[in-house]
Amino acid sequence: QVQLVESGGGLVQPGGSLRLSCAASGSIFRFNAMAWYRQAPGKQRDLVALITYGGSTNYADSVKGRFTISRDNAKNTVYLQMNSLKPEDTAVYYCYLDQYEMGRYWGQGTQVTVSS
Repeated sequence: QVQLVESGGGLVQPGGSLRLSCAASGSIFRFNAMAWYRQAPGKQRDLVALITYGGSTNYADSVKGRFTISRDNAKNTVYLQMNSLKPEDTAVYYCYLDQYEMGRYWGQGTQVTVSS
């Protein structure tokens, strides 16, 4: 099995920064993709950023230039550096691991609240 453990959420003022981490353990295979999704109250879960094993990235338009996704393959960990945070970034952020035919997994979620 696979476990994803997220950390780094919290309360931050507009314009502030947070860094989320997600560590994967268990049956981790190479050439996976890792991503962050978010879900605000009453809304669907949307992709924030994705990174492949080789380091290719993709971002939602709403976070381009403010958020940076990165990963440490040796530690099976993905990060999301969030800068210039806005109230509309408030959501539960979920880590996602896509091992293609080997399975897809979600973390438990971490709350990010941007408010003054």
